[in-house]
Amino acid sequence: MTNTTNPTNDADQILTAEVAAEEAANTYTEVADAMAQEALRENSGEETMASQNMIADEESAERIVEAAAENITRDVDQVDAEIESAAKMPPCNPNPDEPMPLSHRNPPRIDGKLRAFSLRMPQVIRKCSGIVIFGRRIKSLVFSTDLAVIRNIDADAVLGVYPFTAQPIITQALLNCSDIPVLVGVGGGLTTGQRAVNLAVFSEMQGATGVVLNAPSSPETIAATVSNIDIPVVVTVTVLNDRVHEQIRAGASILNVAAGRNTTQIVRELRELYPELPIMASGGPTDESIAETIAAGANAITWTPPSTKQVFSSIMENYRNGGTTVAH
Repeated sequence: MTNTTNPTNDADQILTAEVAAEEAANTYTEVADAMAQEALRENSGEETMASQNMIADEESAERIVEAAAENITRDVDQVDAEIESAAKMPPCNPNPDEPMPLSHRNPPRIDGKLRAFSLRMPQVIRKCSGIVIFGRRIKSLVFSTDLAVIRNIDADAVLGVYPFTAQPIITQALLNCSDIPVLVGVGGGLTTGQRAVNLAVFSEMQGATGVVLNAPSSPETIAATVSNIDIPVVVTVTVLNDRVHEQIRAGASILNVAAGRNTTQIVRELRELYPELPIMASGGPTDESIAETIAAGANAITWTPPSTKQVFSSIMENYRNGGTTVAH
């Protein structure tokens, strides 16, 4: 059996397929164009909305700025009015030719009945500038490790240095009992090198406000201590020599001048050489010697209080003479 094909029919079928493909392509193009137009319309709508929102935001910002400007103007006018009113008020001292009453010059003092008896730092110390450590101004430092004295004195801070190797348990006792900042000794004489550095680090962790290194401390120990803690490193000065300048270059934060009768002179020389360097110094036993040390350039004064034995001696003498209360 022979299989035959008709060429005419094949051509018609091909033509029909081409026409169908062309129509399908045209339909696809029309659909794509329609979708694109719809997308354009949607985008246009979104852009319009975004534009409107942006305009609204700008208008809102302008209103806020205008309101702030009005508030500032109103506040300035109020301050000006208060200044003008204050200028018209009579002075606190109605009679400027006479000295102001003491009640107006001195802050009121409140003492309890039991705490009225306590040690007082010399008032002349208040004339110095002080040293601000972590936001607290320190003018007076009591040089003592006697816990009873520390709890009953009106000093701004404690200089807790003692003639034995530094021990953390002593530092902790001072910090626990003191209600004012404590600068603690960590070595420099008996205790040197890495041990002094370690003690300084531990003292900072315990809560010390500063650490004190004694006069023999090497510049290397001072530099190592400074680089390991974030509290002031106080270096004691007993004589002004080349080592002191090396200690300052090593990073000493504060100098503590304790040079006996030469203290005032050394403070004066250091202040001339280092105008901005914080200096605290022992002021001596009298108001005059303290004032002289301040005038020489000391920013703060360390004061040695009477010992517990001396205070008791005074109290007992009063009792022996028939007294029944402690003299203030």
